[in-house]
Amino acid sequence: MSEQAELDSPKAPFAVSPDIRRRWPEKVIALGVLLTFCYLAEWELIVLLISILLAFMLSPIVEALQRVSVPRGVGSFVAVLLLMGVGYGVAYLSYSQTMSFVANLPQFSHDIRSAIAPFRQRAETLEKSTEAVLQGEPEDGKSVAPPPSSRFTDIVRMDFGSLSHAALALSFVPFLVYFMLTWQQHVRSATVMLFRMENRHTAYRTLKLIAAMIRSFIVGNFLVGLFIAAVSTVFFALMHVPFFYVVGVVSGFLSMIPYLGVILAMVPPIVVGIGHMDPSDLLVIALIVFGCHLVGLNVLYPKFLGSRLQLNPLAVTVALLFWGWLWGAVGLALAIPITAAMKIIFDNVEGLRAFGNWMGE
Repeated sequence: MSEQAELDSPKAPFAVSPDIRRRWPEKVIALGVLLTFCYLAEWELIVLLISILLAFMLSPIVEALQRVSVPRGVGSFVAVLLLMGVGYGVAYLSYSQTMSFVANLPQFSHDIRSAIAPFRQRAETLEKSTEAVLQGEPEDGKSVAPPPSSRFTDIVRMDFGSLSHAALALSFVPFLVYFMLTWQQHVRSATVMLFRMENRHTAYRTLKLIAAMIRSFIVGNFLVGLFIAAVSTVFFALMHVPFFYVVGVVSGFLSMIPYLGVILAMVPPIVVGIGHMDPSDLLVIALIVFGCHLVGLNVLYPKFLGSRLQLNPLAVTVALLFWGWLWGAVGLALAIPITAAMKIIFDNVEGLRAFGNWMGE
């Protein structure tokens, strides 16, 4: 049979079965319901996902304590206390350094304003010229008042309400992490038992792969971020960057943000260096940040995470756009582990392997 005859044949590879044609409206509605649920239950789902990530990160500590005859409940409690202690220490040090930076902020603000004053004057002149051309003079000779701005109290009330909601939701994280660690084996076994007998082995393997991926993702990101932060801090100290011990850590971990990380990582050292360092030194700082970013993401990141994620750049970009649109900054942080978990599921489900292949390298 010729190639054209095969394409015209009713048994062509891309022919859609009548069953699929009948069921596609149901799938579209189900997907819409799922997206609506993710949007409305934003903080609840974020807290659940953060708790899962932390539980996988602390699981090796609990298992190590079990090997020395410590009950799992006690080991889980110790792990959660360790997590809260580390969180409190980081928050305390961050607060102390932030207050020290804020005390010197007026000097930095003055230096930054002095540096950008010529550019601001040119921008204001261009803006006034543009407004004069586009708007012209009012017919009655009276100036048009700008529309009233939103009331400050409304803005404060809205922000306070969202912050209180987030704080209330995040307060459940330690309890969720503790129960996830305590009942980890039971939850895994019960989840596998939800599937039919012929699918339980696949479900168990899929959960195991997701657990390994999440643990590698957390540990790998932390180690790569710590390495970039340490190297950046050393270079910033040698170049006498103000507050190098804070700026280096912040820049190092900002560098781990996909795509935008290299730009965001340059902002803290350049901002504190304006007015205190020569333009050539600021250029060297930008090159140092760029070099650390390249080494971290092209050498260290694949070593720790390459064999676990296996996502192509297009899939990562689409995931960042989607989860960033849905959940904002937190969605950007959770986009990669969520997408990698979805790929693992797709790879182990017969009817979804085509999606897994599309997302893979």
